[in-house]
Amino acid sequence: MNYQNMTKAYKNAERQALEEMNDPHLIVLTILDGLLKSMQIFEDNIDVRNGGDQEQKSKHFARALTIIYALQSSLDFEKGEPIATNLFQLYEFARQQLIADLGKGTAEGTPKAKQALSEIRDAWQAIGAEVGK
Repeated sequence: MNYQNMTKAYKNAERQALEEMNDPHLIVLTILDGLLKSMQIFEDNIDVRNGGDQEQKSKHFARALTIIYALQSSLDFEKGEPIATNLFQLYEFARQQLIADLGKGTAEGTPKAKQALSEIRDAWQAIGAEVGK
């Protein structure tokens, strides 16, 4: 590959990355994916007595709560009512389940919250695909 082709490929990759950063659907989708991943790692490591990793559990518990806070804070209640309220309540449900499971040391509510969030994530992905057409 010559220098001109490499430069062109780099510029195309840079342009695509900038476009993706400006796509609100992609940003939210990426955030939801990160939340679901952190919740899964938290769930996988919650029982430290049976092989769970305390550091991973703590790290991903904190990360999940931070992501939930960011999602809740980004809702526009003036323009997006009643959807914003419903999403806020769903995020709050997920937050409460994480906290409750941390206190119990077992993953009881986290899987339920992940399921609900997965449905929102999938719907959001479908909306993004429709908007992109």
